[in-house]
Amino acid sequence: MLADLSPLIAATAQWLTRAYPPSGGALASALCEVQARQAVTVAAWLRYPTAMDAALVGMAGPGGSGALDWITGVTVSEDDEPETWAWRTWVDEVVASWAAGLLTDPELAALAVAALAEGEHTVDTPVEFRRLTGPDEADRRAAALLRHPDLLAPVAELHRAQLLDRLGPGRALAA
Repeated sequence: MLADLSPLIAATAQWLTRAYPPSGGALASALCEVQARQAVTVAAWLRYPTAMDAALVGMAGPGGSGALDWITGVTVSEDDEPETWAWRTWVDEVVASWAAGLLTDPELAALAVAALAEGEHTVDTPVEFRRLTGPDEADRRAAALLRHPDLLAPVAELHRAQLLDRLGPGRALAA
């Protein structure tokens, strides 16, 4: 069984950075990618907290970017080469929505990172999400669009209530 969320994390982070591109050159691109990847990793680990959850999404598939593309006005044609759109099938709408919420709300991001201590993903490996929870000025400049609350609101609001439920008191272990 596939218990690895890396295809889902990579595709969802790529979707975020394409929908909300970095401001600047190569360094800005790298900083923006790191922030997106950290937010998506936290969101994915919260959404799929156990190896069984990760294996199930690996078997069933996350659903793709169709609704997110529509919300953000992206047009994708299946007439294009499969390499140009196939990765979008690994985008998880809920994870993208949760990540958008974390990128625009520092308090929510800190709460989400703290909640990871209860999941299986951080048991043996200490993980730091500093660029998500404590971005410096260079991080903010590089990801100005990716962290803009008004721009991300349509995506962040899609599943915000579900994220708040997951982080609230008496939260369930499985998504």
